[in-house]
Amino acid sequence: MTHVTSSPAAPPLDPELAAALALQLGGDPSPIGIDDVAVKRAEEAQVALEVLEQIKERDLVVVEGTATSHDGAHVPVSVVHRKDRGPSSPVILYIHGGGMMMGNRWSGADVIFDWVEHYNAVVATVEYRLAPEHPFPAPQEDCYAALVWLEESSRRLGVNLEAGLVAGISAGAGLAASVCLMARDRGGPRVGGQLLLAPMLDDRNDSVSARQFPRGMWNRQENELGWRSLLGPLHGADDVPYVAAPARCADLRGLPPAFIEVGSAEVFRDEAVEYASKLWAAGGEAELHVWAGGFHGFQTFDHTALARASAGALRSWMDRRLGFTGRA
Repeated sequence: MTHVTSSPAAPPLDPELAAALALQLGGDPSPIGIDDVAVKRAEEAQVALEVLEQIKERDLVVVEGTATSHDGAHVPVSVVHRKDRGPSSPVILYIHGGGMMMGNRWSGADVIFDWVEHYNAVVATVEYRLAPEHPFPAPQEDCYAALVWLEESSRRLGVNLEAGLVAGISAGAGLAASVCLMARDRGGPRVGGQLLLAPMLDDRNDSVSARQFPRGMWNRQENELGWRSLLGPLHGADDVPYVAAPARCADLRGLPPAFIEVGSAEVFRDEAVEYASKLWAAGGEAELHVWAGGFHGFQTFDHTALARASAGALRSWMDRRLGFTGRA
């Protein structure tokens, strides 16, 4: 007898978001396969050129740097800031998303522009190497190398890294969590907070929320591909290092304060909630937001009520973390 395994019932999407998603995509998106990765990378490369044009139009300063990874690889780091930035400008290391396989340091540049504009921030964005060509530990080590480079360059850049943030979106948020664990274990550099937006933390991909979303925006199938690409022969092993998959870390003591947000209708929901709970259990500080009806990436639909609420909560945490009392 053949047994049919069905996915658990999933929480509903926010109606406004569901309508916006249907209008933009015209239906349920097809899962990304390995053959689609090259196409997605090419699209992101074109977006990067457009972002560089926006930087010129906004009259922002870009400082180019190169970090050195554990294996001697040269890792590009771009630092963006306003011409009128001052000694009180906060510093943020931004790590882009893309499932560990896609994207570049200009992916999601809208958040970079927002932080530069609102906080007069100095934002460093890192071009980490991508899987599957460069599996673990290359992406993690590249991002850590960028943090070390930022500390070494802090006097020249005029920033205080200990008061700054490590921030990431999706896979980038998972890498941001890894970087904070590496900094803890290696004795620095110290940072003031970690900003984890819809973080990709758990390679096991077997939570209830993972099983609830076999299709849709960054679904279980795509998540499996991302983790397989990152881990290579390590995938499926019981002893995957927690630097690769932060959800596997049993002891989250000694980590910087965290902001964690996730949608209730996405694969990463349960691992994000568990990570916040483990931070609290370790005596750490974490602010967790689970947005009812939010799918992965809902924040980009910034005209919707839920996206506006999410942006407000993030702004509030950053204001408090960065000691921001008014527009720079």
